[in-house]
Amino acid sequence: MEFTEEIRQRFMKVSPANIGHQITGGFMKMEIKPVADEMKVCGPAYTIQGFERDSTSLYYAMQKAPKGSVLVIDRGTETTYAWVGEFVAIMAQQCGMAGIIIDGPATDKLALKKGNFPVFCTGFSPITSMVTGTSKGAVQIPISCGGTVVKPGDIILGDADGVIVVPEDFLPYLETAEKKEAVEIARREFLANGGIYNKRPDFDVVKLFEYDMDKNIQNIKNNECKYD
Repeated sequence: MEFTEEIRQRFMKVSPANIGHQITGGFMKMEIKPVADEMKVCGPAYTIQGFERDSTSLYYAMQKAPKGSVLVIDRGTETTYAWVGEFVAIMAQQCGMAGIIIDGPATDKLALKKGNFPVFCTGFSPITSMVTGTSKGAVQIPISCGGTVVKPGDIILGDADGVIVVPEDFLPYLETAEKKEAVEIARREFLANGGIYNKRPDFDVVKLFEYDMDKNIQNIKNNECKYD
């Protein structure tokens, strides 16, 4: 299914957690967080790889990526040089990018927090990158970011809780997340009106926990043996 602006707006109304309930992989490590909790990002990944100080590939990507892209940067094991700062964020925003996610540090923390452009990173460093062209890196290839594989065009969704890569057949996951959001809205209203939420409504956890599965399986086996 095509990722349209309407789909992006729908994703922006659901939390990554309500997608995360449905998947067993495709989530980035917890160190990758937005520079400000209010920041949220969603869009197709434009992947970037660069393991040294030379950030040529990032500047190339900002000129080439389709508007609405999320720049997802694989820095390998490099944790010293900050590729993203105040003016990189401004440039990316003015080039029409939806946000930047970097598996490494950023810089200009205070300026990035004051801005409204989503930047996700692992931390901050005062040591910045350079554009030298000596180690060009690569773009639009499968990369590893935050411990998970990101392919060009993968749908990225991130907020204060972290970042996930939405499965390729994203519509069923989005629809399920929207249903979960509706349930949560109704539950908050219920609580605001004095309701009590002290147990799960979908199944009896006490009975489930106390159920002796091994014993009952053995009983089934014993009964089956009578008919051998």
